[in-house]
Amino acid sequence: MTKKNSFYITTTLPYVNADLHLGHALEFVRADAIARYKKLIGFDVFFNTGTDEHGMKIFEVAKKNGKNPQEFVDESFLKFKDSVKIFGMDEEILHFVRTTDEYHIKSAQEFWKRVNDNGYIYKKNYEAKYCVGCEETKSDSELVNGECMLHTGKKLEIIAEENYFFKYSEFRDKLLKFYKNNPNFVVPDFRFNEIKAFVERGLQDFSISRLKSKMPWGIEMPGDSGHVMYVWFDALTNYVSTLGWPENKEQFEKFWVNGNPTQYCGKDNNRFQSAMWQAMLMAADLPNSKQIIINGFITAGEGIKMSKTLGNVADPKEIVKEYGTDALRYFLLREVSSFEDSPFTMERFKDAYNANLANGLGNLVSRVMKMAETNLKKSVEIPENTIREDYKNAFEKFDLQEVTNIIWKEIGELDKKIQETKPFSLIKTDKIKAVEIIKELAVRLYTIGRMLNPILPETSEKIKNLVKINKMPEKPLFSRKD
Repeated sequence: MTKKNSFYITTTLPYVNADLHLGHALEFVRADAIARYKKLIGFDVFFNTGTDEHGMKIFEVAKKNGKNPQEFVDESFLKFKDSVKIFGMDEEILHFVRTTDEYHIKSAQEFWKRVNDNGYIYKKNYEAKYCVGCEETKSDSELVNGECMLHTGKKLEIIAEENYFFKYSEFRDKLLKFYKNNPNFVVPDFRFNEIKAFVERGLQDFSISRLKSKMPWGIEMPGDSGHVMYVWFDALTNYVSTLGWPENKEQFEKFWVNGNPTQYCGKDNNRFQSAMWQAMLMAADLPNSKQIIINGFITAGEGIKMSKTLGNVADPKEIVKEYGTDALRYFLLREVSSFEDSPFTMERFKDAYNANLANGLGNLVSRVMKMAETNLKKSVEIPENTIREDYKNAFEKFDLQEVTNIIWKEIGELDKKIQETKPFSLIKTDKIKAVEIIKELAVRLYTIGRMLNPILPETSEKIKNLVKINKMPEKPLFSRKD
């Protein structure tokens, strides 16, 4: 039996204090599409996601809801797992990690010990401005009118205490050398240029603990029970703890060392994933990530931020309820830029749905399969599965908009073939030729179904099954919305 190549991919871990939004959906669906593609071409895939459950933000929300933090995160995790299902994730390869899991706690503590043993942790008194929303200290240059740019209207906490610090400043040159040796480390290039410029300016050591007496909801620090770990230092280690590190050496070797570990995240996470986490891995003598893929934001219009206060937030649950999971996946993978910010409105969503799913793909499937069912005596022979080079190259570049454009170009060409050859009319005068054209159309439709496997998995299976049994759909794959 041939040994499979391995591949590891992960999303970031959302906090469990709020419902999942379209930004989460974008990250989850894209990571899932890559995971499904790798599985399709024969890789053994480990797909990681989960929940970030420690820190001041969780502590305050739990207290506000009259619950202890553990009770709150237990309930929230169940809601999270249920919410994720609406994105059509491949549950065969999907693994959930929680930062309150016992094995994660032990892993994070071991990670801390290794970083400490290597001389990259020290203790000092300090005072800093802290944004609870970001779970991050802020310098004056990062503030506008004394407020965090991402969480306006929320008062900054002033932290004045003795904390443990990570020697981040020592990793400037190490990171720049790593970036030079790995020119495709961050995708797209302009995000890579941003992080290189950030590191070149110099790095500041940052606090990696909190006094337990002030903020008890966190992982207890090894060797000092008076402190808990700073939430980012704890949470980032999930990417290796989910593999059972350090105990499960075989799985860690397979998926982290040899699995090209790949991270999807939003642009607001670039520094954490591309610099902070990489420095932490170096400090613990662990291999670095292979690639970091950065998404843009989904906005409510050109440059308009989605905000509950402004009432312009679209709920992915409501979209799926009306249009279905694959419709949401289609929009996020084709109508949203692979790397830039993109606007979302329900009008734009509905227009894309009607034009490209109901009138486009759905109509094509009905037309082809009606001709096939009526005129073919048996199902067509399914050809061997071959991956088109342009399709493969687009996936390898993580350009999922290009992937879907390739598929819809094929859909358009198949429509054009029908218009030019008119097999539905030709069948009356030249049945042999018409049947051959219909066979070709059915085979090409099956190929489209295959190509849709990582993109619209439910629709992909429906199309392939219809061709195999030589039947037209009993109802449209996508009903037009007026």
